[in-house]
Amino acid sequence: MKWLLQALQARWPGHWQVQELGASGFCSTWRAQGPAGDCFVKTLPPAHAHTLLAEADGLQALASTHTLRVPRVLEARCDAEHGLAWLAMEWLPLVAPGPAHGARLGEALGRLHQHPAPGGGRFGWPIENRLGPTPQTNTWSAASGLEGWLGFLRDQRLLALAQRLQAARQAPALVQAVHQVADRLPRFFDDGHRPRPALIHGDLWLGNCGALAGDEPVVYDPAVSVSDPEMELALLELFGQPPAGFWPAYRAVAGLAEGYPRRRPLYQLYHLLNHVLIFGGGYERQAMGLAQALLRA
Repeated sequence: MKWLLQALQARWPGHWQVQELGASGFCSTWRAQGPAGDCFVKTLPPAHAHTLLAEADGLQALASTHTLRVPRVLEARCDAEHGLAWLAMEWLPLVAPGPAHGARLGEALGRLHQHPAPGGGRFGWPIENRLGPTPQTNTWSAASGLEGWLGFLRDQRLLALAQRLQAARQAPALVQAVHQVADRLPRFFDDGHRPRPALIHGDLWLGNCGALAGDEPVVYDPAVSVSDPEMELALLELFGQPPAGFWPAYRAVAGLAEGYPRRRPLYQLYHLLNHVLIFGGGYERQAMGLAQALLRA
């Protein structure tokens, strides 16, 4: 706590109070009150500064679209002098979501997915970021259109995690199945779906979404990229269902291809592979079952 106080005082001179909130699983979290206002702060050792800098980059990218509310970034830096990397954001007073929350979330997410994305029609992102603790590679696709998306999905998503599993000597049968799924990607787009490059939050499950007063949705902990918006929707359905009212509002703004249900498990496989890397256990069985179902599709 002493080092964080010193870092905050060096950035915003004056009196600060800091309360430890506990570890999030991947970093330490704090509530800090002082000259910069009421702040939510994350800290990591300096060697892991990129994790917080990438999170700040994602939050700022989402905020720049003026579509979906995110915490405002106050400061993100690697403070070697004080022995920590830290990310300070505005403190947001979250409340229990009300009946209009789902529709407002669907509308806002639809507007995000319709917003012009950087990259000149390609898929990717300028920097690597994190999906939980896992590095997420985002090298821009060499091409645009379906060809670009298939290459990005294969190399930067499915095979990137398969390679990490292989390097960790985890789940060899699953790794083999993922390679087989990757070889069959074009069949999931034979309905004519052509992904439109969109900025996505990238790690949007219900645990990374909250509500402010008036049912205003707010999202946090992003792992942004320019991707097929269906990848975002698939994750929202992996560990539950979006709140009531979400789907009609989303469709009214952004539409939804008829073939999305067929591609949903393909996109969910990526996130299950990440959970196998982090947690192992039952996620390996779940991912293997999903991969086998994709191979039968």
